[in-house]
Amino acid sequence: MIRLCAFADEASPSLSGQIAALKRNGIDLIELRGVDGKNVAALNDGEAVRIKNELDAAGIRVWSLGSPYGKVSLGKGFDEEALFAQLHRLCRTANIFGCDKIRVFSFYDAYGKADEVERLLTGSVAAASEYGVRLYHENEKDIYGDVPERVLELRRRVAGLCFVYDPANYIQCGVSPDESIPALAASSGYFHIKDVIAETGELVPAGDGDGDIARILDGINADITLTVEPHLSVFAGYSDIDRHEMKNKYTFKSQGEAFDTAVGALKRLLYKQGYRIGGKNEWKRA
Repeated sequence: MIRLCAFADEASPSLSGQIAALKRNGIDLIELRGVDGKNVAALNDGEAVRIKNELDAAGIRVWSLGSPYGKVSLGKGFDEEALFAQLHRLCRTANIFGCDKIRVFSFYDAYGKADEVERLLTGSVAAASEYGVRLYHENEKDIYGDVPERVLELRRRVAGLCFVYDPANYIQCGVSPDESIPALAASSGYFHIKDVIAETGELVPAGDGDGDIARILDGINADITLTVEPHLSVFAGYSDIDRHEMKNKYTFKSQGEAFDTAVGALKRLLYKQGYRIGGKNEWKRA
C-alpha cells in the first residue's frame, strides 16, 4: 500500500492554506517544514500544540518533520552545542505531534570528514532515540551524503540511521536512476517525489523529468509513504532551506496551482503503474 504525504508549505505559507491544499487533494499526511513564516525547527511548545490541534481537527497527521537539521557547515565556526540543541528542540516538537520521524542531512563542507560526520550522526541518532524518534537522512547536493557511494557509506557506518530517497536530488548531483535506484531505493524508509530534467536542471512534475519515478513506483513491494515535494515554483521560505537557485520549466498562477499540479502528476503515474485508490489515501495495486 502507498500513502501520500506532502510538503504543504509549497501550497501556502499559512497553516489554513496548507490544510485546504491537503484536503482538496485527498492527502491526510504532512511533512511539516514551515508554518506561518516559521521553520519547524523554530517552533516552541505552545506553537506546536496549536498547530497539532488544528491539524487534528482537519483529520491530518504529521508524518515527519521536514527539518533542516544537518544543513550546517563543518567548516570554521561550526557550533556542535547549537546543533544538538536544535535536535533536542525538534525531538520535543516531534513528541508533541506524536510523530516519530525527523528528516536530516549530513552537513556542508564535509567531504573528507567521514569520521566527524559519523560521530555527529551517531550521536544524533542516539539522542533522538531517547525521545522515541528516528532520523531519516536525505540525499542532497553538496552535503556529505549526496551520492550513492557516500549514502551507502553512511548506512554502513551509522547504526540506526534511516534514509529518504529523493530522485531529483541524485540527478542534480550527476547520478542517473540506473545508479541510484538499484543501490538505494528498496532500502529507503520513504521517498520524496520531485522530478528534474537532467540536461537543463529544470524542476518539473513527476514523470516529466529524468527521475524515472515510474520505475520507483513499479519496484515498491511493501507499505510505503511518498511525500510530494513539488519545487515547481519558488515558495515562501525556500531561500532559508536551500542554497541553490531553483529552475522551473513551467509557470503557475499560484502556489496552490503548482502544488495541485504536482499531486495530480503523481496520481496519474500511480494509475499508470496499476495502483488504484481504495480507502482514505490508500493506493493499492489493482
